[in-house]
Amino acid sequence: MTLLERTDQRSEITFLSVDSAPKRFAGLVPQWRAPAMLIVFSGLSVTLMWMINQSYLADIFPHHDLVFSTYEGKHSIAIRIFVLSFFVAFSAFSSASPLGRVLFGLDMVVSFLLICTILDIANAVLLRNFGLSYSLHFAEIASGLIGFVIFSFKLLERGRMPDRIRVEHRPVKIGRAVVRLLVCISIAAIVALYVGSLDLVAVAYLRQWTLLGGIGPGVFLFLPCLFGSLYILAIYDWLITKRADFRPPVSIIVPAHNEQYIIANTIRAMDRAARHYGGDVHILIMNNNSADDTKAIAEQALQACTSAKGTVIDVPRPGKSNALNAGLDAAQTEFLVRVDADTQLGEDNLTRAMRYFTDPAVGVVGGVPVPPGGALFDRARLLEVLVKHGFYSVAMGAVNGVVGIPGMFVVYRTEHPRYLGGFVEGMNGEDTDISLRIGELGYHSVVDPRIRYVSEVPASYTHMREQRMRWFRSIYHISSRCRDLIYSDCLSLRGKLILPYMLINSARRAMLVPLILFGAFDFYFGFNPQSPLIWQAIVAVMVGAPAIMAVMAALLNGMPKGLLAIPEYLTFRVLRAYFTLESMLSISIKEDRENLARAYLRNIVPNKPQRVA
Repeated sequence: MTLLERTDQRSEITFLSVDSAPKRFAGLVPQWRAPAMLIVFSGLSVTLMWMINQSYLADIFPHHDLVFSTYEGKHSIAIRIFVLSFFVAFSAFSSASPLGRVLFGLDMVVSFLLICTILDIANAVLLRNFGLSYSLHFAEIASGLIGFVIFSFKLLERGRMPDRIRVEHRPVKIGRAVVRLLVCISIAAIVALYVGSLDLVAVAYLRQWTLLGGIGPGVFLFLPCLFGSLYILAIYDWLITKRADFRPPVSIIVPAHNEQYIIANTIRAMDRAARHYGGDVHILIMNNNSADDTKAIAEQALQACTSAKGTVIDVPRPGKSNALNAGLDAAQTEFLVRVDADTQLGEDNLTRAMRYFTDPAVGVVGGVPVPPGGALFDRARLLEVLVKHGFYSVAMGAVNGVVGIPGMFVVYRTEHPRYLGGFVEGMNGEDTDISLRIGELGYHSVVDPRIRYVSEVPASYTHMREQRMRWFRSIYHISSRCRDLIYSDCLSLRGKLILPYMLINSARRAMLVPLILFGAFDFYFGFNPQSPLIWQAIVAVMVGAPAIMAVMAALLNGMPKGLLAIPEYLTFRVLRAYFTLESMLSISIKEDRENLARAYLRNIVPNKPQRVA
C-alpha cells in the first residue's frame, strides 16, 4: 500500500492544537462546566421569579419583574430577572480566580441595575410631569439589549485579551455606502411595520404552527428585508462590473498539521484548479509540526501534479499562524492564495477569483464553503454556510462592510499581509484579523457566491465543539486587538457598527439556551398571570426568523435542496448557541478591569505592526 492509498482517520486527540485554547487568553473547558452553570442559572431564576410573585414583593414589583416604575401594557417574559440570573451563574463558572469571579459578577450586575434604574427613573419623571409612559414591552426589550451590551463589553474589559494595535485606517468615501444602508434600513422598517399592521390569515396560520409564536411578523421580517435589499444591491454591482481574464502567477500556502488522511485529496484538487486556471501555480505545503505522514504523502502527491508545482516546507514551531507566516515569507508571487488542508478547491475557483484583481481597489476575494455531505453535521452546515457566507457576507459587500473572509480559501495581494506584519500569532481569528485590516487600508473584500469549494465538517461532537469554541472566541480576540476601530475617531463602518454588532450578537447567542430554559420555566409555572407566556413563543425563538433567513439563502444561492435540512439546521443553531456559551466560559478573566479606550488616549500603542497577540 502506497502512502497515497492510506485512509487512516484522525483520532479525536489530534483535533487539539495550540490554537484550540491560546494559553495566554483561554483554557480548555471541561464538559461539565456549562451544564453545571445552567443548573445554577435555572435554580436562581426560578427562585427569583417565585419570590417576586409573593405578596411581600408583588406590591413592589407589580409587573412580575425587577421593574421600579409604572409602565403601560404587559410583557411576555421577566427579562431583567433572566439577565441577572445569567450574569450571576456565568460569573460563578467563568475561568477566573474566586475573587475574579466575584468582581466580574458584581461589575455586570451593578452596571445592569444602574442602567435599568436610570431607565425607570426617566419613565417615572415622564409619567409624573407629562402623564406619559414607556410601554412595558419597550422597557423589557431595552433591558435585554442592555444586558447583551453589558455582557459582551464587560467580557472584553475583564477577559485576558490580545494587546491593542494601531489599525491603519485610510479614509475612503463612505457616503454611498451610508446612503445605501440607510435606504435599506428604511425599506426594511416600512415593510415590517406595514405587514405587522395587517390582519392576515397567513399570520394567524403561522402563529398556530409556532412559526411566529405570538411575536409580531414585523419583528421577523426586518432583518430578512434588510439583508435581502443589500443582497440585491451586491448582485447588481456584480452584474454591471466587467472583469477581464486575468491569470498571473500565484502561490498557494497550505498550513498542515497531522493531515495525512486528506492532504493528498487537497493537493489533487488544487492541481485540477491550476489546470483550469492556466497560469503558473506554486503550492507550498507548510508542514506544521506534524507527527504523522503528512510530509511524505504531500511530497508524493506534489510529484504527481501535472499543472501545478509545489514543495513541502517544514515549520517546526506549532501554530497555524506560524505556518502561514512561513508561507508568506516563502511566496515569490504578486498574489497569495490561502487554502486550509481540509479544503478541496472547485475546478474554477482560481479562475473566477483572480478576475476580481483586475480592479486595483480589490484586496481580498473569497467564496462559499460547502460540506462534502454524508456526515453528522453536514446537512445543517450546508444551510449555515449559505446563510452566513452565501447571503450575509455577499449582502455586506454592497456597503463594503465585509469584516472577515474565512481562511479555508481566500486570495490576497501578497504585499498587503506583508505590509501589515503577517498573520497574528497566539490568538484565534487570524484570518478575520488580516481581512479586516486590509479592508481598513481602503481595499474591497469580495465574497462571490459562485466560488464554491468543499470544506471538511467535523464528524463528531468533540471535534465540532473544539472548532466552534475557537471560532466563537475569535470575535473577542479580534475586537480587542483592533479596538482602535471602535474607540478612535476614525469613521469606520466596521468599527462603529459591525464589530459592536458582532459582539452583541455573540452575547445574544451565548444567552439563547438559558433563555429557552427560562421561557420553559415561566411557561410551566405560570409566573406571569397577567400575560402568560405561550409555548409557541418559546419555539418561535428557535424557529421564526432563522427559518425565514434559511429559506431565502437557499433559494438565492440556487440550492433548494437545502430546504430539506431546515429541521436539522434549526436544531444545530441551538447546539451552536451552547458551544458559544462554552466558548465564553473558556475566556480567562482578570481581577482588574481594563479601560478599553485608555491605550488610545494615552497614545501608548506601538506604531510598528505587531505579529504576536
